Amino acid sequence: MSSGDDSAREQSFRSLHQRTYADLLRFVERRIPPSEAEDVVSTVFLTAWRRFDDLPEDARPWLFAVARRTMANQTRGWLRRQALDVRLVSLDGPAYSDDAVGTAARVDLERAWRGLRPGDREALALVAFDGLTAEQAATVLGCRRSTFAMRLGRARERLRMALEPASATRPQSLTLQEQRS
Repeated sequence: MSSGDDSAREQSFRSLHQRTYADLLRFVERRIPPSEAEDVVSTVFLTAWRRFDDLPEDARPWLFAVARRTMANQTRGWLRRQALDVRLVSLDGPAYSDDAVGTAARVDLERAWRGLRPGDREALALVAFDGLTAEQAATVLGCRRSTFAMRLGRARERLRMALEPASATRPQSLTLQEQRS
């Protein structure tokens, strides 16, 4: 493709974006929380850019269909995470005894798990609950193995920090606010 073709393609895409962005955003905002709507719309336009040569003459319905599928995928992911949270809460096994120490540990684990970001829970769950290798989990999340390994390491560290007693995670030095009090 020549630079003239690239320029024309880019200008055509910009025009499509300008004509359809507001309508597409309203369409998405009626279906999901407004705080998540721009992410979905961004994904739709990224898909449109990648498949620009395949767009129909009237691209607006195509964009709306991509938005519907994107929201459906997002909802399925949310439901999977909710189901995982429910499974974690209802887990009864030999690791959890009926004694007070075991119960406290389970409550701490549940609280720490719920305190994690959804992305951290997803990374940990793919390996711990779904039994995937780092390479398989990276494929599921659509990233490189090294990227997933970094996410998993950070998620493990956040979980470990959330499980430590409050006194162990508190910094040794006083903050400026504490020094003034």
